[in-house]
Amino acid sequence: MDSKIVARPLVTISNVIWSFNTELHRPQLLLIKRADEPLKGKWALPETLLRSHESADAACIRLIADKIGLQVPMSSTEQLATFTDPNRVAGSRALSLAYMTYLPSTPKLHPGYGATDAQWFTLSADQHQYVISHDRQQFILTTPSDLAFDHVQIINTAINRIKNKLDYQPGILHILGDSFTLRQAREVFAAFLGTTPDKIDNSNFKKTHNHLFKEVGTASLQHSGRPPKLFKLNC
Repeated sequence: MDSKIVARPLVTISNVIWSFNTELHRPQLLLIKRADEPLKGKWALPETLLRSHESADAACIRLIADKIGLQVPMSSTEQLATFTDPNRVAGSRALSLAYMTYLPSTPKLHPGYGATDAQWFTLSADQHQYVISHDRQQFILTTPSDLAFDHVQIINTAINRIKNKLDYQPGILHILGDSFTLRQAREVFAAFLGTTPDKIDNSNFKKTHNHLFKEVGTASLQHSGRPPKLFKLNC
């Protein structure tokens, strides 16, 4: 039995950063292409090493500023889980403190330190499995080797967390901004439920989720017709 104590493991902060693709009407998450070894050239979640003077929360906020140049409040993030598999990083013992961040806007991306590329990958479901894609690049989230380290596991944990909280604390809707239509909310829900927005009945959706939403006005339309109502989260 191996009883060796790990005195100083590396501590990394990983961040599943979500936003909304207004053209494809789907949630999306940020991946970067690694510039350095280990796993140079692999797509991965944005991550950083925890520094001696900062908390994990502060490192999460710094990571967002470093990778996409945005200053966001701590209220935009939440802790996801800690990942400690001894084999998650080959050749060293590294723990990952994972977070999720919800962004209501999608700034132009510039690869930060340690990355050669950064792209938004849209989320969809295909034959009961989740897929993330950008242009011709696609990752099926049942194949751990497709992304660096254990990042497929981290993303799946994030998806399951969001899916399980949709009916009582759908914080993921913050990616839609301060207000949203029920159609937009159904588009977000549908991606995590593995269905389409049209298969989520609007009247039933409004009735069963009415306690989560507060009506705040109507949307502006560029064409004739009745403008949809706008809502915001109560929670």
